[in-house]
Amino acid sequence: MWLVLLIIIAVWVIFGVKEIRVKWISEPLFNYFKRALPELSDTEKEAMKAGDTWWDASLFSGKPDWKMWLHSGKPRISDEEQAFVNNELKSLMAMLDESQITAQGDLPESVWKYLKEQGFFSMIIPKSFGGREFSAQANSVIVSTIATRSLSAAVTVMVPNSLGPAELLLHFGTQEQQQHWLPKLATGEVIPCFALTSLHAGSDAGGINDYATICKQEFEGKETLGLSVTWSKRYITLAPVADVLGLAFKVYDPEHLLGEQVELGITCALIPTAHSGVIKGERHDPMGLAFMNGTTEGKDIFIPLDWVIGGQDGVGIGWRMLVSCLSAGRGISLPALSAGTAQLCSRATSAYSQLRYQFKQPIGQFEGVQSALARICGLTYSIEAGRENTALAVDLNKKPSVITAIAKYHLTEQARVVINDAMDVHGGKAIQKGPLNYLANHYAGMPISITVEGANILTRNLMIFGQGASRCHPFILKEMEAVQLEDKDQGLKEFDKLLLSHLIHSGTNSLKALFNGLTVARFVSSPVSGEVARYYQLLTWYSQVLAVLSDIAMLRLGGALKYREMQSARLGDMLSHLYLASCVLKKYEDDGHQCGDLPLVRVAMAYHLTNYSQAAKAFIENFLPRGLRGVVKRVIFPLGTRAFGPSDDEVKSLCSSVFENSNTRNRISAFCDSNGMVGLEKLEEALSIAKQAKPAYHDFLRWQRKHSATIYDKTITQQLHQACESGQISEGDKDTLEKWLKLRDEALSVDTQSAQ
Repeated sequence: MWLVLLIIIAVWVIFGVKEIRVKWISEPLFNYFKRALPELSDTEKEAMKAGDTWWDASLFSGKPDWKMWLHSGKPRISDEEQAFVNNELKSLMAMLDESQITAQGDLPESVWKYLKEQGFFSMIIPKSFGGREFSAQANSVIVSTIATRSLSAAVTVMVPNSLGPAELLLHFGTQEQQQHWLPKLATGEVIPCFALTSLHAGSDAGGINDYATICKQEFEGKETLGLSVTWSKRYITLAPVADVLGLAFKVYDPEHLLGEQVELGITCALIPTAHSGVIKGERHDPMGLAFMNGTTEGKDIFIPLDWVIGGQDGVGIGWRMLVSCLSAGRGISLPALSAGTAQLCSRATSAYSQLRYQFKQPIGQFEGVQSALARICGLTYSIEAGRENTALAVDLNKKPSVITAIAKYHLTEQARVVINDAMDVHGGKAIQKGPLNYLANHYAGMPISITVEGANILTRNLMIFGQGASRCHPFILKEMEAVQLEDKDQGLKEFDKLLLSHLIHSGTNSLKALFNGLTVARFVSSPVSGEVARYYQLLTWYSQVLAVLSDIAMLRLGGALKYREMQSARLGDMLSHLYLASCVLKKYEDDGHQCGDLPLVRVAMAYHLTNYSQAAKAFIENFLPRGLRGVVKRVIFPLGTRAFGPSDDEVKSLCSSVFENSNTRNRISAFCDSNGMVGLEKLEEALSIAKQAKPAYHDFLRWQRKHSATIYDKTITQQLHQACESGQISEGDKDTLEKWLKLRDEALSVDTQSAQ
């Protein structure tokens, strides 16, 4: 007892008496962090300044504000946007035949014309410039819907409404530049592209070797201050058909025409592709898809400073422009492609597994197929939840760089799982290309989403936690700024105040994590009641665990944590699955507690909680010294994580809900309209009478088994007539079965080369 009391007194003296705390705690840690923090590159500093935090910061704090989250707004589109979806978008969908598009290697001219005339390229451009001025949510819905039918068309629509000339002009362009370019971009008179990636620089924009020199040359009859630009870019979507090229390059001023500094930094400019010397290079072939993608280059091309986005003031701030506008690609476009792919897979696979029979029963009755189908549908629900709420953040005028990175990485990876499972269930039908194959082009296109806007390996290992932790943490960024102050005494003073608050924060989270671990979070309050309340309790506990492990990691490694990519990635996975799980719960609330969706919620939550648990365990095992692992586990997970994969009953319940409840199936594939999509259309037509035909079909199968020795050489039509004559099935059943079996055969058929 006395020993415990002495320890309490000692701790109080050390931390409560400022002079002692500063000398023995704050100053040593201040010096440690000053040594440990690496010198940040210019691009890293810009990335740190860009964007802001949202729900991610609340999750990172260990005390998520669930009421704020659930009342942050429902993902909705306006009446005007819905009218566009019902009319212009519906008309576009009827014009798209992905099999034909890929065979021809381009969208039909009529589709290009329609996209331009109806404003599909102007969704982010304000009405004052002739654009549609749609919300991020509407932009996302439109791209998702197109993606269910044609990835080639979806990417073509996506790019002008993503990171590129229009986005950059709106945020950084001069008034003259906006007035000149935005009306032309809105009407489709001018097709844009944006060129960042070069041979030796992809996600590392700081590594680009495309360059420009400040100089004076004659331009349009008079001496003009400008740039002599040299570049060679690749993988540039729309480059083969672009009229204006957005270009990123480094600028140098060796003659000091703009000032004393020689290296001015990354700069973005708009260059008409008709400008003398600009080369539209060879076209690439992105996995056989038909969207335009290719190269562009130029050598010593002179452009006036007026062509720099933002004019002369825009020289050197190109990286800030890019990281400030990344939410469009990462937070809207790529999640939209993932949602479209997943909804197509859910709709098609849920139908196919009821129509395809093996061993005298639908393959959807086999537990192995049910496991795959449950994963497809559960992840589709999760992807849609992540898509909706990430777009909502953009519409709330947030620029949550961490959340958009999470959405880019995890939703594309989940879509990859979904398309792989769908291909597996479809078997041979999925690998024979042609109009009847609705999966092949999406399967081929999946790696494209994985690759663009920052390859997924980089996004997971460096961006989500490596760059995001300091933004989300309530104290780390401020402590970093204090450590880097030139006035050491002032820096130590600021650091000491922050450190005390940080220690209280960490201690509180540790105690909460321990208590919730011992009680399995049973006493955590939930904003809702019912079955899903348990998920809120677990996520609150897991939020506290993340806060504790993050503090341990940053205390041990400081700024060097970003170089421990495996550990940074695991902490990022923990944050990511917390975010996506909370999106699932919010979607369930926003949609009005649909009873048929509860099995989807269970499977989706099991996926996220299990992956969170695996990431936490892997972090502890690989990051902490052997002697400390057990201590930390006993503090945060004294009784285990309580996270398990979906149970067999949950898998069966989900499949039953999708098979028996057409409303559930329609909700998880709401963007996927089968009309005009021949392969899917045949599936839907056969499925529409499958329930009606099923009882008679099983009677007919029993009759077949009984008479197999005498009917093997008879056609199905002849067999049905004999079964009817024998009294096994009725005349009405015979007609229904004859129609259904014909439709089913058509739905399960594949194309041959001669038929294409």
